[in-house]
Amino acid sequence: MSSSEEGPSYPVFFGVMGSVSAIVFSALGAGYGTGKSGIGICAMGVRKPELIMKAIIPVVMAGIIAIYGLVVAVLIVNNIKEKDYKPFEGFMHFGAGLSVGLSGLSAGFAIGVVGNAGVRGTAQQSKLFVGMILILIFGEVLGLYGLIVSLLLVTKMS
Repeated sequence: MSSSEEGPSYPVFFGVMGSVSAIVFSALGAGYGTGKSGIGICAMGVRKPELIMKAIIPVVMAGIIAIYGLVVAVLIVNNIKEKDYKPFEGFMHFGAGLSVGLSGLSAGFAIGVVGNAGVRGTAQQSKLFVGMILILIFGEVLGLYGLIVSLLLVTKMS
């Protein structure tokens, strides 16, 4: 372990990995949610093209997951200091990145699966639309929980 006069250098690694984890995992979840929902939208659009704009909601909700990760990644990067960056700060930033990233990944999976089945089902029975939206909200809130915990971890340093 090398350390300079300012302190050890490994905390910066953990801070950067927290930032990377935040955006990479949440973008993976958003990408999966967008792709999986898009498959359902395309399949539904063949028979009922007038419903495509109404069916775009899961794609928008999946995209919001990536924004959560982007916000936390930017906050972490802005808090990484070249000097006097303590191990505590690096570990907290790493935890914050994993929190929003992995919860965004799971939220994106949920939104993708529900979005795919939901838009296909809504094309056959319009009464399913409200139920699909409610389930999508419950999937989205998984990512929101991770964002809240991440923001608490990033702002914990005082």
